[in-house]
Amino acid sequence: MPTPIRRIIHIDMDAFYASVEQRDNPALKGRPVAVGHCQERGVVAAASYEARKFGVRSAMPSLIARRKCPELVFVSPRFDAYRAVSAQIHAVFSRYTSLIQPLSLDEAYLDITHPLLRRASATAIAEEVRASIFEQTGLTASAGVSYNKFLAKLASDHRKPNGLFVIPPGMGEAFVAPLPVGTFHGIGPATARRMNSLGIHTGADLRACPLDILKHHFGKAATFYYGIARGVDNRPVEANRPRKSLGKETTFLQDLHTESELVQAMAMLASQVWTACQKREITGRTVTLKLRHSDFTQLTRSQSFPQPVQNEAALQQAAVRLLTPLLPLSKPVRLLGVSLTGLVVPGQIEADRQLSLLP
Repeated sequence: MPTPIRRIIHIDMDAFYASVEQRDNPALKGRPVAVGHCQERGVVAAASYEARKFGVRSAMPSLIARRKCPELVFVSPRFDAYRAVSAQIHAVFSRYTSLIQPLSLDEAYLDITHPLLRRASATAIAEEVRASIFEQTGLTASAGVSYNKFLAKLASDHRKPNGLFVIPPGMGEAFVAPLPVGTFHGIGPATARRMNSLGIHTGADLRACPLDILKHHFGKAATFYYGIARGVDNRPVEANRPRKSLGKETTFLQDLHTESELVQAMAMLASQVWTACQKREITGRTVTLKLRHSDFTQLTRSQSFPQPVQNEAALQQAAVRLLTPLLPLSKPVRLLGVSLTGLVVPGQIEADRQLSLLP
């Protein structure tokens, strides 16, 4: 009996945090909204579509966002509200499949190859999921339907916001061919620039590059890149997949030269990591600094703690302590990264504390 073609749906809520705020406060509807704090080292956690028209994006420093959009309304994050809405959304998912891989509070893969509720097609299920989410929460979701995770995510981005797009079997390679490699999930800005420097700008360019050349430049990731250029991605939808690390890094448009520039950038990255931790209700025991110089030499420094990091300030302080021994700089810095490993959930923190008190 032949193996059935996988049917994967990628659901991505539209401007989730900002949309929840606009839903709960009618005065914000139609206005450019940023979820975050408007302060010197504040960072935009999410932006409404009205704000995005001005170039405001998540992870952007709040002061830059304000310059781009003087009418921008900043709203403090309400993670309890976002988690409550996320629970409603995931309850909708669970009607159709038990194979759900959450990527965040507002995004998930659903494997409906063998759905719990029979419907005419994967597209029909995706439409029903979107309609149920809107009925339950008043919020819109975009959906992508395809035969693997990579294509399903590309498809959900294709008709945002409040859209649905399907990439059927046999059409993946053709769909990928004209797209810029920088739009591919799994290819970050730094890797996209490296590919561009090698003459790889589109999916078609990536497909034309021999595997041995990709391995020479990109190591173990080459096999994944080789596959997605052909519309191939065999990764399964992993329900309850444990996360091993959480981090953020950025490559700067202009190299950093001074201590103050580095400390400010490090604080911004730590803030982004902590925001991501709050979204997922986790923290970690090991902080790692990643630094890449302008000549592409790279180093990492880590520190582990007996107790998990408790708040954003502690994470920032740990990251800066890792940076301090490297100062003054011997050469400019083009990339910085901060990550947390040894991840735990809040309940585990308390359990560990109680165990430590036992004789």
